[in-house]
Amino acid sequence: MDLRKIKKLIEMLQESDLNEIEVKEGEESVRINRKKGDVEIPQQIVAPQVQSKEIVENVDEPEENLSFIQSPMVGTFYRSPAPGKPPFVEIGQRVKKGDTICIIEAMKMMNQVKSEFDGKIVDIKVENGQPVEFNESLVSIETI
Repeated sequence: MDLRKIKKLIEMLQESDLNEIEVKEGEESVRINRKKGDVEIPQQIVAPQVQSKEIVENVDEPEENLSFIQSPMVGTFYRSPAPGKPPFVEIGQRVKKGDTICIIEAMKMMNQVKSEFDGKIVDIKVENGQPVEFNESLVSIETI
C-alpha cells in the first residue's frame, strides 16, 4: 500500500471521532487505531440522519408511559456480555437510566447500549445474535 494513502488515512482518523480504521486493498491491509498507553480512547459513534421510509415506519410509536431503546447503529444484538453469561436484563426487571441493556457488535467493536429511562422492561424485541438496523427498537420500557 502506498505510503501517501497511509498518511491520508492517519489524517482522516485524526479529524474524525473514529477510534480505529482498517482498509484492505487486494491482499494488503492496514489497520490504524488511536491508543494512549494501554487504554483505548472511547469511541463516539455518530449515526447518519436516516430518510428511509421503511426504517421510519418500523420505529415504534411511544405510548403513554412506554418508551423504547433503539439501536444507535447497524450491527449484531447481544443480550449478555459473553456466551454463557446471564443477560443484562430480563422482562419484568427494573432498570435505571445508564444501566446497560445490551451490546451491539459492529465491525468487531462491542458497543454497550444503555437505558435512557428509569422503568421496567416490558418487552425485548430482538433475539440474541440477530442483526439489527439503525433506529430499530430493541427493548420496551414502562417508564416511571
